[in-house]
Amino acid sequence: MMEISIRDDFIKLGQALKLAGLVSSGVEAKMVIQDGLVKVNGEREERRGRKLFPGDSFRLGEEEVKVVSL
Repeated sequence: MMEISIRDDFIKLGQALKLAGLVSSGVEAKMVIQDGLVKVNGEREERRGRKLFPGDSFRLGEEEVKVVSL
């Protein structure tokens, strides 16, 4: 499982996908989220603005990423 570190209290799902390198742009993030390809904490998520906090995890395909604080 990959980890991304955040400085703030939360990160939005679209930004987290880009930070993890799973998508190359905000447009691509929007598309994979709207297509129902992203799961947050095991449940399908279709909101790009979903706030992720340290301890949350998200998955796109076989890649799972955990959010941790700095």
